[in-house]
Amino acid sequence: MPALYPLLVGGERGSVCALQSDITPPGSKELTMCHTSQRHSIFCILPPHILRSIAQRGTVEQREMATNTMAVDATMRAFRATARMFATAPSVDTMANPGERRRTIYTANHTQQLPGQRVRGEGDPPAGDVSVNEAYDGLGDTWDFFWSAYGRNSIDDEGLPLDATVHFGRGYNNAFWNSQQMVFGDGDGQLFNRFTIALDVIGHELAHGVTEDEAQLAYLFQPGALNESVSDVFGSLVKQHRRNQTANDADWLIGEGLLAPGVQGVALRSMKAPGTAYDDPVLGKDPQPAHLDDFVRTYEDNGGVHINSGIPNHAFYLAATRIGGYAWEKAGRIWYETLRDPRLRANSGFKRFATLTAANAARLFGTGGVEHTIVVSAWKDVGVAVSGAPAITI
Repeated sequence: MPALYPLLVGGERGSVCALQSDITPPGSKELTMCHTSQRHSIFCILPPHILRSIAQRGTVEQREMATNTMAVDATMRAFRATARMFATAPSVDTMANPGERRRTIYTANHTQQLPGQRVRGEGDPPAGDVSVNEAYDGLGDTWDFFWSAYGRNSIDDEGLPLDATVHFGRGYNNAFWNSQQMVFGDGDGQLFNRFTIALDVIGHELAHGVTEDEAQLAYLFQPGALNESVSDVFGSLVKQHRRNQTANDADWLIGEGLLAPGVQGVALRSMKAPGTAYDDPVLGKDPQPAHLDDFVRTYEDNGGVHINSGIPNHAFYLAATRIGGYAWEKAGRIWYETLRDPRLRANSGFKRFATLTAANAARLFGTGGVEHTIVVSAWKDVGVAVSGAPAITI
């Protein structure tokens, strides 16, 4: 099995990145990505390898849209890096009461101005704009999920109001969370539909806010892949919760409905079968691995965070479907408690995260119990050994 990819060294948040001595720097760096370090990231749903593929293989119009999207992502990243230096805590007056949703939807009217014009607030009737209503409902479904499943009061557990802007830019092929609000592009209509169409995308992006608040997993290499995977887990659970689906009834797709008609694929990612979500002449082929033996070593995409997240994604899928029932009740609870576990550090890799999920499964449901045994088995089946795990039989 290949050596694990470089992690951040040291246990403190913000520590520097060091490469293992047996790693040869692979290929060239791509700097026009949607992410930087954990302190200055914007978290975009569309993986940069897809945008890069479109820029190389698409029509003239598609290439232009992809290039423009990457340029906007880079600018937003720089803006956030600067804005964080002057950030202040939210006023108590702006926080919602426990158990109270507070949503506001804006439209950028195809400009790049944020937040834009207010078009719908909490309790307002539906607007005559499907993107506005999808964003409003998606924020509400995500809030409802975390509140009803885990008693979490909004993204920060302190009643943070949820804001979103729709119709950002022209043909902007992405959606992102910038630590203050959600932003949705309309897509180009040729390769991608509007980015409000997929509830799992909305849940995914808002879950980045939960991870920022609880664990601050570094957005690089294995910690970054875990960061992405946690968002996929809760994005899928938000959708399952809204549809009242059991683990075995769910589709386990991320970005369901996002691909436009004619694109050869079903979604951006599949937790059930990583690497099979799409295989298209323009988008390329889904590169996600499902096993650690196939871990992709790269400096692109912050060390392959959208690619190698397929490994922990599949571990969660295996655990949830083997446990059965509603995935948020047991498997989701184990992952949520692991995210909040003080032993989870910013530089944690797959092995540490897996070991902590096993420890939390044992704490919640009993050492050697069915849930504990299944969690250990799920990680083993994707090539990640759990430290100190008992012998298992399934």
